[in-house]
Amino acid sequence: MIRLFQLQEYCLRLMGHNDDMDSTEVRALSLKHISSLIFVISAQYPLISYVAHNRNDMEKVTACLSVVFTNMLTVIKISTFLANRRDFWEMIRRFRKMHEQSLKRMFRSASPTQRNGEGLDYVAEANKLAFFLGRAYCLSCGLTGVYFMLGPILKIGACRWHGTTCDKELPMPMKFPFNDLKSPEYEVCFFYTVLVTVVVVAYASAVDGLFISFAINLRAHFQTLQAQIENWEFPLSKQDTQARLKSIVEYHVLLHSLSSKLRSMYTPTVMGQFVITSLQVGVIIYQLVTNMDSVMDLLLYASFFGSIMLQLFIYCYGGEIIKAESLQVDTAVRLSDWHLASPKSRTSLSLIILQSQKEVVIRAGFFVASLANFVGICRTALSLITLIKSIE
Repeated sequence: MIRLFQLQEYCLRLMGHNDDMDSTEVRALSLKHISSLIFVISAQYPLISYVAHNRNDMEKVTACLSVVFTNMLTVIKISTFLANRRDFWEMIRRFRKMHEQSLKRMFRSASPTQRNGEGLDYVAEANKLAFFLGRAYCLSCGLTGVYFMLGPILKIGACRWHGTTCDKELPMPMKFPFNDLKSPEYEVCFFYTVLVTVVVVAYASAVDGLFISFAINLRAHFQTLQAQIENWEFPLSKQDTQARLKSIVEYHVLLHSLSSKLRSMYTPTVMGQFVITSLQVGVIIYQLVTNMDSVMDLLLYASFFGSIMLQLFIYCYGGEIIKAESLQVDTAVRLSDWHLASPKSRTSLSLIILQSQKEVVIRAGFFVASLANFVGICRTALSLITLIKSIE
């Protein structure tokens, strides 16, 4: 059986994090916890130095700014995780426990045919999807980083193969306060860039992967709640009715609580994702349009553009499915045999309807994580392409 959030946990452990905090107190941050943050922040200096040194070359400036913005977004994600790391681990444990409970409940209530796989378990299916998306996203980020790293190596190898000389290039547009194009400084800077890329990919895979996994799990639990309400057989004995009502209300309250907690944890990240992605779209579109004649550069920036848009899509899609499924609880109550319930039970069901009519929205300020906003940014990107080509 797939262990929930396994890939994201591996990425966090690679960065020195462990689920070993005491549940009653928050442990102080150690050097290993903040070393990744300091390391990524340190990369801003050579990146900004490169922008300042080439301020008269728009092509080089925009090429570097796309990396600067990515680095800034990683700083926000690392800071968000460090500030809320206890909440992150608690959410992981909570969803794992809820998954185990749903499996036990399914095996207790399911028929032999359903146990053989013909029955539908929303949580189990959701976790398969979350595992697939998390792995695909990690692979996408990793391949983009590898492509950046391999570019200079392939260029040097091609020059040596043809017996020609070529200037050394770092994987990222950086300028250090020393000559970084001669040995051994070049090798040291190259290794430094590789380490920064590993940290960026690891935290992006962990923080973004956890968000989409949490969102998919919440959707599955909202769907499970809807199925429980729709399949409620009335009338039951008074004791059974009270027990069932209590279970449904507590489940509903828990899901709203987890949704609110998720929104609170990811508010800085969602804000940073929308603001920085909007800036990145501008500079990368400029690079794409001005490098149409270079296949290698076109592939590089196209893959980079796809990677940042995938990051934004993860948050927009996650916010959309949580909002949509939370509103469907209202519909589930209306589709149930509520008219067969006792007057007291109907009152309780009406309160569930009122609660479910409040949208569970993942927002940060005036930015709302929704597919409508994602489509809006895509349209802006297409408009920029048209604008830049008309100017040229």
